[in-house]
Amino acid sequence: MSAADNTGSKPDLINRGDKGSNPVGIATFVISRAVDPFIQYAILKHGFGTGLLHKVGVNTLPPGPPAATGIAPIDALGLSPYRLALLGMSVGSMLKQNYWAMFVAQERMSTGAALAVGVFNFVFNTFSSLAFLADVTSASTSSEFPQTPFLVGSAMYVTGLLGEWVSEVQRKNFKMDPKNKGKLYTGGLWSLARHINYGSYTLWRAGYALVGGGWTMAAVVGAFFFYDFSQRAVPILDKYCTERYGEDWAGFKQQTPYKLFPYIY
Repeated sequence: MSAADNTGSKPDLINRGDKGSNPVGIATFVISRAVDPFIQYAILKHGFGTGLLHKVGVNTLPPGPPAATGIAPIDALGLSPYRLALLGMSVGSMLKQNYWAMFVAQERMSTGAALAVGVFNFVFNTFSSLAFLADVTSASTSSEFPQTPFLVGSAMYVTGLLGEWVSEVQRKNFKMDPKNKGKLYTGGLWSLARHINYGSYTLWRAGYALVGGGWTMAAVVGAFFFYDFSQRAVPILDKYCTERYGEDWAGFKQQTPYKLFPYIY
């Protein structure tokens, strides 16, 4: 039985404890995520979707001079350095999540859930791209580059994405060792917070939003994911882990009191 079944009104897209492979689900996830950078490029380069902004009286930023990196495939994209960085965030999150789906994830993911997660990430990436292009919300408020939101947001993005990836790989490596079968992993980054992967995801999502839409958008996006994880995902996993690991989980909660962020929450 999945965690969602055990928690009533709190849904979970992953069937906790249902080990196995669903090639169609994985393929759906990978393809849905792989499409995202192409759409973000169409938005950032050609203004795809900005017609809706214009209809409601929102102006969009001019393209800006293209980056000159000396790397032909990158320069051929014709994006300004700021827009190129936003596209890079779309590519980076896609690669990280597809790596997770193909090589790290252990629970079975349904085709519907895979598509939902792909669309969910596309929507948030698109919000960041469009927020950057709209002159009333863009984090690019001056001609100087890089701006403070870009520097802070990029640091949050890199830290969060790496934290999520490293923590998941650490746990997967532990679980792959036969002598650890059925054991709870409490080492590595997980010793800092019990759900460090969720905290890391929240961090890079807020950073992505900061680079695109500035401080207000970052606060809204960060608050959304913090609320969702703290009020939905963490209780689901706490119930599942209590039933699966018993005293070991109770001991881990005492040893590691923080849920999402070390020394914060």
